[in-house]
Amino acid sequence: MKNQIFPAILLSLCCLVFFCGIYTAAVWTVAQASSNQGKGEIIFYGSNSQQYGFANIGQAFTADKYFWSRPSAVNYNAAGSGGSNKGPGNPEYLLQVQARIDTFLVHNPAVKRDQIPTELVTASGSGLDPHLSPGAARIQVDRIAKIRGISKERLKNLLHKYTHKPLFDVFGVETVNVLELNIALDQMK
Repeated sequence: MKNQIFPAILLSLCCLVFFCGIYTAAVWTVAQASSNQGKGEIIFYGSNSQQYGFANIGQAFTADKYFWSRPSAVNYNAAGSGGSNKGPGNPEYLLQVQARIDTFLVHNPAVKRDQIPTELVTASGSGLDPHLSPGAARIQVDRIAKIRGISKERLKNLLHKYTHKPLFDVFGVETVNVLELNIALDQMK
């Protein structure tokens, strides 16, 4: 029995020292070397460069003149990241998704129900995803062009400019940061 307890205690102590001390210190050191000391990418906006928001946390945009963000199960509260944990068979969840679909169709009458990207009516796992696919942003162009009086071509060019490619054009998918895109939209003349 001694032969089993001593190694288990020793392994527990080694893991405690490594994960609570060494690993934590290593992650903290790398974060301090990054831009903004690991506090996230802050976006500054306006002539006085006031802080507008964090580029890596989703934000609610519901006005028709903006590109809408992905819905959030936690109301975009970074202190309480998480999904709804409701499955596709949950009646309450299905009603919530249906309400989002109906709202989207009212504000985007040129779009058919089967054209709505899933990400515009379902929340991400964290509830804080700041990105959309280019297709989910592109489907909103007609609404924004009409309200702002901007040509669809100009909006598509802006969207293309703010589309982030996958890492090394291999890892991941193309994404659009909604906050950055909407700030650029406000800055258009």
